[in-house]
Amino acid sequence: MYRLMVFVLLVMCSSAIAEPTDEQNTKQHKKAIANLDKPLYNPFVERYVLDELKSIRMDLQNQRAQFIERFATTELASSDRALNYVTSTVNNIFYIIAAAASILALVGWTSVREARHKLNDIIEEKVSSISEDYEQRLLTLENTLRDRTDRIISAQEDITRTNTLHSLWMRAGLEATHQAKIDVYDQILAVNPEDTEALAYKADEVLEIGEAQWALNLCNKALAIDPNYPYAHYQRACANSTLHHVDAAYEDLMQAIELSATYADEARTDRGLNNLRESGKMDDLLSVE
Repeated sequence: MYRLMVFVLLVMCSSAIAEPTDEQNTKQHKKAIANLDKPLYNPFVERYVLDELKSIRMDLQNQRAQFIERFATTELASSDRALNYVTSTVNNIFYIIAAAASILALVGWTSVREARHKLNDIIEEKVSSISEDYEQRLLTLENTLRDRTDRIISAQEDITRTNTLHSLWMRAGLEATHQAKIDVYDQILAVNPEDTEALAYKADEVLEIGEAQWALNLCNKALAIDPNYPYAHYQRACANSTLHHVDAAYEDLMQAIELSATYADEARTDRGLNNLRESGKMDDLLSVE
């Protein structure tokens, strides 16, 4: 009896501890939502880029499958035409033989063996002529298909190369460190070694990590490919200024501003041109502008 009373008391105590009702929970949630001061999520840019690359890769695979299917259909149609051509030729030969036999029976040639030899010679000559013509047509068709195949493959390679460069440039814009961007520009130059824009941007990142001589070499390489690329002149001016080559920096900056006047405003605050700015020559150049 004593144990039963203790059990009843425990049950009553546990029921007395009431949990918050659903209405109270709803009020608390609404209050928390009302107090929000920023969004609960951010756009996933990298995920968007990966989805775009996946879509491009799937499109290329679909194009490849369509090309293989069309190529197989073309070969099958060619084989069917060839088979029909040979069948018609053989039928015509048999008709010729039948007509020749009828002529022999009507005319009454004395030597059937001689007539057979003559027919064999005629048939062999005809078959040889038809075979040579057929082989020539097949060769022409094969060359045409090979040329079109090479063009399609070349176009697909160009598309793949362009998509690769596009994705690398997008990745370079997303990288946060100078070394990561330099690695991406190296990948771009591996695909296209004469990309002057990649050389100039790589020179900018190299200059940011204190490698002025390396940046100068990259700018020289870019200008050897395109002497009228203004950004390469501007980056070479920064590299020369950092290396205390003030006169060379002045010449490069003047060339960059002549090619694109927008670099005049940037030159006023660029820390890479501090030595040129301290020499006083930049003031003369910018005052002229």
